[in-house]
Amino acid sequence: MKIHVIHTINAFTATTGGTATCTYDLLKGLNQRQDVQADIVVTRPGQPLMGDGEEWIIPVENDEKTPFGISANLRQALMQTDAEVYHTNGLWRYCNHVPAVVAREKGKPFVLTPHGMLYPQALAHSKWQKKLLGYACVNRDIREAACIHVTCEEEMQHIRALGFTNPVAVIPNPVPDGLLKDYVPKAAKVTFGYLGRLHPRKRVERIIEALGLLSEEEQARCQLVIMGSGEPSYETFLRTRVEQLHLRNAEFLGFVEGVEKERRLAQLHTLFVPSDFENFGMIVAEALRGGTPVFAGTGTPWQVLKEKGCGWWQEPTPENIAAVMRSMLHTSPEKLDEMGRTGQKLVAENFSVRAVAQQMTELYQWIVTKQNKPSFVYE
Repeated sequence: MKIHVIHTINAFTATTGGTATCTYDLLKGLNQRQDVQADIVVTRPGQPLMGDGEEWIIPVENDEKTPFGISANLRQALMQTDAEVYHTNGLWRYCNHVPAVVAREKGKPFVLTPHGMLYPQALAHSKWQKKLLGYACVNRDIREAACIHVTCEEEMQHIRALGFTNPVAVIPNPVPDGLLKDYVPKAAKVTFGYLGRLHPRKRVERIIEALGLLSEEEQARCQLVIMGSGEPSYETFLRTRVEQLHLRNAEFLGFVEGVEKERRLAQLHTLFVPSDFENFGMIVAEALRGGTPVFAGTGTPWQVLKEKGCGWWQEPTPENIAAVMRSMLHTSPEKLDEMGRTGQKLVAENFSVRAVAQQMTELYQWIVTKQNKPSFVYE
């Protein structure tokens, strides 16, 4: 039985971030299979779509109105489809609500992937607008979903705490094979890094402050590279902190992507993810894929870093980050290589596109047939 699935998402461009990237990778993996056809219907933005030209991407002219993004074109395009399952990525936009409406009208199941948007920290942002949208339509969409797909058990716990009792599928985000063809050696000087959006929620200043806790001799032996773009005012704040702490070995590289992004990640001795919470954290898996150990905070679902010995899972305080920096200054190349290989094995066995596409297909088959419930679905 070949199942046809229609996805929607708010934005589907390379600069949108991890939600668009992992959705693209998932759909590409699904469409490499013989037992599922996965299309995505998106409003055409002012910049190129990810995978522009792929036959499974169905763009519609952007006629969005109101901050909610109401689009008659999007609704019409969805109504013209004939799928077994409708699946949205994200919340709080019309493009996430209308597939639920269309699914109800067609009598078809609806799947929701909130991508961390039901975490307490996420709900606290624009709190009253989300409460109003919840009462108006979103709570019903969530409650009536045939299944809610989350990327980690912690996200499932937050959803249960909100009172939703739907089946929940725990399937990680896919991590595609890298673009690098050759081995990339570590930088000559011990190099610490951050890669991601520059936003106050990411708490990048913690890495800068940790570097400032090192002695002058320790600072001279390492360097910090901050890769990413975002809110100009926050980047100005970070640069000011570097100046205030008189750090001479911190560099801002701006937005990096593609082969350059992977090369920079592979050169790091440690990647730091200092935010208080992350839903999945694609950058963690991408760094591990490149053989780089990762420090992630306990508000992320990456306890496996500590369990497998390919990184650290601790409270993301400047003191803890500084302690890891000091330990890496005394880590042998052999130990670093061992940590790197362990991380690469972890990604290959658990987060490959093939493995994730297989699980998602099993989920769709169970939703449609109500037979052979997968072990990763919790009711």
